[in-house]
Amino acid sequence: MKIGIYGGSFNPPHLGHLAAARAAAAALGLDRLIFVPAGLPPHKELPAGSPTPEQRFAMTEIAADQLLLPEVTEVWDVELHRVGKSYTADTLEEAAKRWPGAELWLLMGTDMFLTLHRWHEPERILSLAGVCAFGRTEQDSEEVFAPQREHLSRAYHAKVVTISIPDLVDISSTRLRELLGRGEGRNYLPEAVYGYILREKLYGTHADLKNLSMEDLRCVSYSMVKARRLAHIRGTEEEAARLARRWGADEDRMRRAAILHDCTKYLSHQEHLEICDRYGVALDPLERATDKLLHAKSGAALAKHIFGQDDIYDAILYHTTARAGMSLEEKLLYIADYMEPNRSFPEVGELRRLAYTDLDGAVGMGASLAMQEMVQRNKELHRDTRGAFECYGKGTEE
Repeated sequence: MKIGIYGGSFNPPHLGHLAAARAAAAALGLDRLIFVPAGLPPHKELPAGSPTPEQRFAMTEIAADQLLLPEVTEVWDVELHRVGKSYTADTLEEAAKRWPGAELWLLMGTDMFLTLHRWHEPERILSLAGVCAFGRTEQDSEEVFAPQREHLSRAYHAKVVTISIPDLVDISSTRLRELLGRGEGRNYLPEAVYGYILREKLYGTHADLKNLSMEDLRCVSYSMVKARRLAHIRGTEEEAARLARRWGADEDRMRRAAILHDCTKYLSHQEHLEICDRYGVALDPLERATDKLLHAKSGAALAKHIFGQDDIYDAILYHTTARAGMSLEEKLLYIADYMEPNRSFPEVGELRRLAYTDLDGAVGMGASLAMQEMVQRNKELHRDTRGAFECYGKGTEE
């Protein structure tokens, strides 16, 4: 098994880090890619006002998740729990114990590579792992890499691979922190990482979560879910916008509802209950026991009370079950979520046709399909879904 160890302060993790990790994983044929946020870096002081180690770890987890390689990537907290400075040699010793027999590779940028011989115990580092160095700017070239590669090979019998990454976004973390403090720099970050920074008010950002722009609202919402969910959220947003134009609803409102509709999808059962209890969301016994139903309730609560989106509360609240007597916005989000472009099931073509010709019929069909699914899975049907079918499902029972 080949394992890449990619350490750093990740303060914050940015698109350059992800491009480098992806390129190194492909070049080496890695089976696992392990990100290791430093606790107390040995080669530099963390600047005053830096995020806590836990916040840097959370940002790195969000960034790594954007690679969409859940079976390959991991964020390892080994250095965050270590007392004193985080030496790479010690981390590699821990890695060798955790993955006995694995072929370890240490991933690093040009600056780190060129100073590797001056690190703490370089001989121990290079006895435990090969080194993969990647060029971070167009100026990095074989002319830069070759002398150090030859020195490490000769002095330490090191395994060294050097790669270049064309068109790599070149930004230092220092520069990026400066830009963020001025309200700039978001284009150097994964949207979800930027959303986390806004939520936590890091690097001098002072976002008012109740008055976010549409773009910032997307980032914040994306920071709360797994990357694999983003295609669905984006699909639902675009479908909701198209339906709004077709049926005369407010497109901006429908976009906001779609952006936030799944924002609590990955919370634990207890977290859902705590949010609903905190904000007074009434739950029936079935809702209290079922995460699929709970996420609509907790999501609506956060949309209203954290993000100030009072006008889309009901649309999110009922986007999973539907109900009798739905508003136009409730119908549109329910159907957009049900049949957005990434959905694939036998009846979706007919549901999409109805969505643009007979909206009530589409809601009725959705409720009917939900009823059939619950019967097949021997699950209890929520009363609101039955109510929606009785209200809108005439002619769809068969």
